[in-house]
Amino acid sequence: MKVNLMHGAGGAVFSELLGSTLTKYTHNNAGGIGLESLDDGAVIPFGDLNLVFTTDSHVVKPLFFPGGDIGRIAVSGTVNDLAMMGARPIALSCAMIIEEGFDIALLEKIVASMDAALGECGASIVTGDTKVLERGAIDGIAINTAGIGVAEKPIRDCGLLVGDVIIVSGTIGDHGMAIMAHREGFDLGEQITSDVAPLWSMVEKALAAGDIHAMKDPTRGGFSNAINEMAEKSGVQVRITEASLPIRRNVKSASDLLGINPLDVANEGKVVMGVAPNDADAILAALRAHPLGKDAAIIGVVTQGTSVILETAIGGERFIEPPIGDPVPRVC
Repeated sequence: MKVNLMHGAGGAVFSELLGSTLTKYTHNNAGGIGLESLDDGAVIPFGDLNLVFTTDSHVVKPLFFPGGDIGRIAVSGTVNDLAMMGARPIALSCAMIIEEGFDIALLEKIVASMDAALGECGASIVTGDTKVLERGAIDGIAINTAGIGVAEKPIRDCGLLVGDVIIVSGTIGDHGMAIMAHREGFDLGEQITSDVAPLWSMVEKALAAGDIHAMKDPTRGGFSNAINEMAEKSGVQVRITEASLPIRRNVKSASDLLGINPLDVANEGKVVMGVAPNDADAILAALRAHPLGKDAAIIGVVTQGTSVILETAIGGERFIEPPIGDPVPRVC
């Protein structure tokens, strides 16, 4: 058996690789703080503090796209993994692998974009590493960022409770469809732009507004993968109302044209959360009061059972299944 592109797509094929190879050894699965929870990061008790540690690598193609670039994704992806666990981002590392011949002017733009994203969330890059490979050994540039944050009360993606309300912080499918439409050169009348953004400032407001039991950012594998992971880990059923799902008209048009389900493609500036029912309205209002959450919506509820059910607009029901692999590769 060989590794293929689908193993890196965050769907069911990746989960098989993760379980059968990457996490089966003792020190790759440290009890209590490590990979055993398969969360967005690891919680490390440190005195009275809860440190949260995460890492992510980024191989976006193209490097620059409508609404963002690889630098903005590199910062946002790591900051958001911390935020999903209720952690305020403090410090990031940055390691770059660069192809010989890469344009230094482009590198300058990438670093400037990273700096701007860091400014939006109050974090800093404090250490890093750079390697240069011979021409042709890598496709331009790859960036790894690791991050440390502090959480007063860590939040897990396995914390959904029966009765919880499911909220999504904005429109679904923007990033993945922006990448694909840009690659294919489609002109859909209005430009689809990526939603890539560091979410901590918005998540911080939501945490202050009420009781959030579980959070996840729907990146690789999209909303479908994220909500299925949350439901499976929590041992519950999630029922989603199709009519409540916020999807932009141009994203829907592009997905119809390409034959891609917008629920299956990556988002880089959204959060899916399960919240206490009595706090749902207050949390929704806090999200909508933030520029990144103006399109937030209540989209479902948590019930007893298993799986994720979509209640369709015509009165039927169907399963929302996690994708086998990401239909739009190399988006983050």
